[in-house]
Amino acid sequence: QVQLVESGGGSVQPGGSLRLFCAASGYTYSSNCMGWFRQAPGKEREKVASITRPGDTIVYDDSVKGRFTISQDLAKNTIYLQMNSLKPEDTAMYYCAASNSWCIDFNSWGQGTQVTVSS
Repeated sequence: QVQLVESGGGSVQPGGSLRLFCAASGYTYSSNCMGWFRQAPGKEREKVASITRPGDTIVYDDSVKGRFTISQDLAKNTIYLQMNSLKPEDTAMYYCAASNSWCIDFNSWGQGTQVTVSS
């Protein structure tokens, strides 16, 4: 089982930036895909971005394309989500997740980090 710990959330004004971090430990080499998800109050959880372990496949939700960037440092077992041009609708709890099925299903989840975009 992979353990995931997110950090980097906070409050920011519209147009601002934040960088989220996800530190992975445990059975990390079993994971072949990592993803960032978010869930806003009263809404379903949605996938924001994912990246395969080789780094050859990166997928973004249409709502964040051109604004968010997912990246990874395999040596540090860390996944990043750089979020620029933040909008109020980006406000949500953000979760890091690991998959051993090439992004089809995500079986390990972090506790989440809150992102609030407000003026």
